[in-house]
Amino acid sequence: MKATPDQWVGLDDFHGNALIMAFYPADWSPVCGDQMALYNEVLPEFQRYGATLLGVSVDGVWCHTAFARDRKLHFPLLADFEPKGAVARRYGVYRQGDGWTERALFVIDGDGVIRWSYVSPIGVNPGADGILRALQSLAGERAPA
Repeated sequence: MKATPDQWVGLDDFHGNALIMAFYPADWSPVCGDQMALYNEVLPEFQRYGATLLGVSVDGVWCHTAFARDRKLHFPLLADFEPKGAVARRYGVYRQGDGWTERALFVIDGDGVIRWSYVSPIGVNPGADGILRALQSLAGERAPA
């Protein structure tokens, strides 16, 4: 997938580290904007577990660039643009009839194995608690009571 107009990113680029893939329907929609802003705020917690966060939607790189700049995001937004939704299809979260992805989260371990996933209703921000619990589990930590 494209991370910038001239940079491609693949899962192999993150081998050995935990990866959070946050699929979302579209830049500029209210729920998506709130979700990505929340993850931007929680990013230091994700990084504390050695995890890299990637936002993924079917929007193009130029749209992502403008959105990330406007929202002051400090993590990559990847364009699953052409062929449209190809990566989302592999994860089973492409909405063929709508032309965008589900609001879906995946936590992937350093060996590329999906250790946790969640598909939220399109209109609901899934928050970060599930991601943090999954990262704690990967790290062998107990969640606070």
